[in-house]
Amino acid sequence: MLILHVSSEAAPLAGTGGLGDVLGALPKAQAALGHEVHVVLPLYRSARARANPLLSSGQVLRVPIADRVVDAPLWRTFLPGSPVPVHLVEHDGYYHREDLYGTGDGEFKDNAERFVFLSRAALEVARVLGRKPDILHAHDWQAGLAPVYLDQLYRKDPAWAGARCVFTIHNLAYQGLFWHWDLKLTGLEWALFNWKQLEFYGKLNFLKAGIVFADAVTTVSPRYAREIQTAEFGCGLDGVLRGRADRLHGILNGVDVSAWDPARDPWLPATYSAQDPSGKAKCKSALQKKCGLAEAPAVPLLAMVTRLADQKGPDLALEVLPDVLRDDAQFVLLGSGAEKYERGFADLAKRHRGRAFVRFDYDPKFAHEIEAGADLFLMPSRYEPCGLNQMYSLRYGTVPVVRETGGLADTVVDATPENLAQGTATGFVFGPYEARAFAYAIRRALRAHREPETWRRIIRAGMAHDFSWANSARAYLELYAKLKGNVE
Repeated sequence: MLILHVSSEAAPLAGTGGLGDVLGALPKAQAALGHEVHVVLPLYRSARARANPLLSSGQVLRVPIADRVVDAPLWRTFLPGSPVPVHLVEHDGYYHREDLYGTGDGEFKDNAERFVFLSRAALEVARVLGRKPDILHAHDWQAGLAPVYLDQLYRKDPAWAGARCVFTIHNLAYQGLFWHWDLKLTGLEWALFNWKQLEFYGKLNFLKAGIVFADAVTTVSPRYAREIQTAEFGCGLDGVLRGRADRLHGILNGVDVSAWDPARDPWLPATYSAQDPSGKAKCKSALQKKCGLAEAPAVPLLAMVTRLADQKGPDLALEVLPDVLRDDAQFVLLGSGAEKYERGFADLAKRHRGRAFVRFDYDPKFAHEIEAGADLFLMPSRYEPCGLNQMYSLRYGTVPVVRETGGLADTVVDATPENLAQGTATGFVFGPYEARAFAYAIRRALRAHREPETWRRIIRAGMAHDFSWANSARAYLELYAKLKGNVE
């Protein structure tokens, strides 16, 4: 199959989180299974700097936008370590900026135009390739109009009749809501601006557009696919999603096992594996020393690597950690975000000097060192479409404590007596979004940490899980094949 992914992010060229990680890994896994895979991405400033090589395709796209046609030179590079071409759409007025979507003062005012342009340009890239894609796979609201263009414009050409579209929701909370007059930018008919298609409470909704017009809709874990059909998690679109339930699929994200492998990780002071875990103790000692904590092997070291946003549960962490740190425990945080949470964690570190360390930025090397050096990894999320850090933690023998939601519930097996007896327990799970429930899960984990054989069993079970992208890639390919079968 010819598969064309359309995204606003793809690591390492451009990314702000999980979306970029997915697009940096899934296309490579699909190509490794024998398919022709391409990615369309804006030529951001970061992509221009990181692409190696950056090659001119010699092609200039002619992209309709509003009542004009805009020229967009097309560049090409490859996802690192793979034959997957990335087609980079150049428009410095839209994309040559320090940030992808906005600054601390808010989102860019022209985001509607920037991503209308990306969605339409992606279809024009397909023309440049010389044949229609079997599958157009669009990701998140920034590519939400690509399914509309395919359905309303391009499939009217008989040569495109067999092209099918998959739309993936990576986080339903971010929908791309714009003034209704921005529909004029799209070149689409006003008749589509109705409550069943593009309109959402008087606004133009890019994410809803993708959900409604794609041939199949996916999200990044089975549990999240069920949750977003409820009022609690549906962000106002639960009715739309229930109406498409027969085409909604939850496919768990994978992790890049070449980048996240404690046996080969070049950023660790010592490597280790499930068969020979001795290096993990050296990683813990090095992390304690780096963070100014006592180098005490028996003291449990808790960690978080996270955005400091309401979604991630920092309020729960700030409520329970003071009591945890009064006992014999340590804590390390790497992350940044809302000022109120940064202030809270800075105060925590000040009041528990020598037991807590916080750093407000993102450093990939330090993130790897934390995953390897910590004993426990905390993820008390309000909601979590998939989550990657809990899977990194399991691979690194760092036991996760997570809330029972989304992909966290799909990947972590609670250490109940029954699961411990069966050898399937991999972490500690709590249900209600309450400090008391989170604190109880941490206490359970700390009790298990004091029982070396129980702790070793939990770690071994977690490290044995296969979260590689190959499994996720096969699941997507099976879905693609079903869509193609419906055509043929």
